[in-house]
Amino acid sequence: MPVKPVIKTCAVVKTQSDAARWAAEAKNVSIVRDDWGIAHVYGKADSDAVFGMIYAQCEDDFNRVEMNYLTWLGRTAEAEGEGSVWQDFRMKLFMDPVVLQKKYAESPEWLKKLMDAWADGVNFYLATHPGVKPKVIQRFEPWMTLSFTEGSIGGDIEKVDLKKLEAFYAKPVTVGAGSQVEEAPVVAEQDMELEGERDPSGSNGVAIAPKNTANHHALLLINPHTSFFFRSELQMASDEGLNAYGAVTWGQFFVYQGFNDRAGWMHTSSNVDAVDEFVETVRKEGEHYASRYGGDKYSVGERVIAVPYKTAQGMAEKRITAYFTVHGPVVRDEGGKWVSVKLMQKPVEALEQSYLRTKARNYPEYLKTMELEGNSSNNTIFADADGDIAYWHGNFIPRRDTKFDYTKPVDGADPATDWQGTLNVEELPRLLDPKSGYLFNVNNAPWWGAGESSLKKEDFPVYVEQGGETARGLHAVLVLNGKKDFTLESLLAAAFDSYLPWFDKPLPALVKAWDALPAGEPLKAKTAEPVAVLRAWDQRWGAGSVATSVGVFWGEEVRRQLNDDARKAGVPVEVFAGTEAAKAKLVPALAAAADRLTADFGTWKKPWGEINRFQRLTGDIVQPFNDAGASIPVPFTSSVWGSLASFAARPYPGTKKWYGTSGNSFVAVVEFGDNVRARAVTAGGESGHPESKHFDDEAERYAGGNLRDVYFYREQLKGHTEREYHPGAN
Repeated sequence: MPVKPVIKTCAVVKTQSDAARWAAEAKNVSIVRDDWGIAHVYGKADSDAVFGMIYAQCEDDFNRVEMNYLTWLGRTAEAEGEGSVWQDFRMKLFMDPVVLQKKYAESPEWLKKLMDAWADGVNFYLATHPGVKPKVIQRFEPWMTLSFTEGSIGGDIEKVDLKKLEAFYAKPVTVGAGSQVEEAPVVAEQDMELEGERDPSGSNGVAIAPKNTANHHALLLINPHTSFFFRSELQMASDEGLNAYGAVTWGQFFVYQGFNDRAGWMHTSSNVDAVDEFVETVRKEGEHYASRYGGDKYSVGERVIAVPYKTAQGMAEKRITAYFTVHGPVVRDEGGKWVSVKLMQKPVEALEQSYLRTKARNYPEYLKTMELEGNSSNNTIFADADGDIAYWHGNFIPRRDTKFDYTKPVDGADPATDWQGTLNVEELPRLLDPKSGYLFNVNNAPWWGAGESSLKKEDFPVYVEQGGETARGLHAVLVLNGKKDFTLESLLAAAFDSYLPWFDKPLPALVKAWDALPAGEPLKAKTAEPVAVLRAWDQRWGAGSVATSVGVFWGEEVRRQLNDDARKAGVPVEVFAGTEAAKAKLVPALAAAADRLTADFGTWKKPWGEINRFQRLTGDIVQPFNDAGASIPVPFTSSVWGSLASFAARPYPGTKKWYGTSGNSFVAVVEFGDNVRARAVTAGGESGHPESKHFDDEAERYAGGNLRDVYFYREQLKGHTEREYHPGAN
């Protein structure tokens, strides 16, 4: 017999109509938890599925749901104190609640219905779980979803430098003679030292065409590299044609990386230039400011932004007058002039696109969602049951005059530097069904992403790509090119291929440098055994591999010592390490690596899995680590070394072992045929509650690359269901 939800009187319940509406919505939703704790949410309407899926997310980790919205609404300092004030101020420059509320009111009715259902789902959870105490947001409002519209970690706004932002606004802004603004004090950047594996942000996406697969079905690899526990894994389905499965960023109501029964999508962080800075010519006029734009002067907009923050005595508030030019908010100064930033601000279109693509069941339907141009930070890899595979490099790309160098601030007084609309979908770097039969992106430039069918750099404006080739890109070509018989299992094996191509040039250079040392050289004797280990190494990671430990620690020393020289030479460190200019530092770096291993572990002959560990002790967003606590070995390394499977680990205060916090977070391989077939794994487990068995029940599978079957069809849940219930049936 169904359990009637108990709604307690609390701040989240404004009226009895709230309670009645939520209870009615809950009846239209069924949540099935499978034997991994993953929520499969079924609703009559799309809005019912949204209501149920956000309720399920709150069950699993309400803290992460709320904290994401504190970040994007610029309210983190209300929970964490004055140290987050400038982070909040940065967000509030772009996220004005008044503007977002207006955009919500103007949104299409279908989208408003989903936003309403989202707010109802979170609030219903809070009303039925009075023991859960929000840090700040006592009641969630539908318009809040417009602050957080695409599921990437970070985002365009985070490209604004916090130290420089604070340096500009932390003192009274004054104007010197002419058009010059007095120079803000320079804030020194912190010295950054490499310690452990610094993982480049991003992800892996691969699509294989039917011509290259054994079953003649398209295949898709979904492998985002993010901080761990950044997304939940779930399914949301309705009687209105919604049926999406995959990774959902906490607090959002769409599947960000995933698939439906006919198509799948994967996003990788893009190197497209979609954010620009403009040096403004500003002068003071009376009590206000004006900026030059062409032959005219424009008044500089002003808005007082209040940033509340928590103190030991209660709440306090910092009030900051923010300035806005025709291009956007002023974020710093350079050489005495103000610098403003311009970036995509299309929250309604971005949210529409993020949701609608989950219902696209073929290439033409997915292409239609791309026309909204609401994705500024990602590339897209696509595959479908019709056999199409596709790639889009970016989506929102401003059109610019290429005579200007937009990698640096441009003259904001010159209208010729301004954006001239955007590139339309046909103008984007894109591929459909390449002759090579595969395509991929691993955050590298797209000029190598489909073998012989790759896009050509010379065919596009320079601002569509700011990166180059990477060790991971070389690895992807190695495992994909020329292979014609891919299966779901062999694609998974490719995703966990253990080769580390970063060492291709540095390792032979090391051996050559060691061989050239005189026989009586003490350094040669000291490093003889480590060199022998690396000489025999096949450049493959493994939990039991001493060579992996020596190689990674040596690689860290090489990067530390050669990074500046490589930057000056304009080449990657691993390329520079293979040159004559670097050879004198290679053997000493090995000696330093062996010494560090010995100091930390008692011997340099330490197997990699005894160093590189997965540990999850608490549900805290910032994890604590402890060498005395339980942990498991992880055989794969950071993607720095070209590993496609990524695990970015380092030691923490009080530890010698290295613990991972980012890299592979969700991994799935998908086959599209008459029925969709998929396997997946989530880092650790689905629940954020340490008392739950689903807190870390996937850890061993995660470390071993042993993905579990996905229960996509409801009949597959038979025999694999832990619980079926309506929201509120506690």
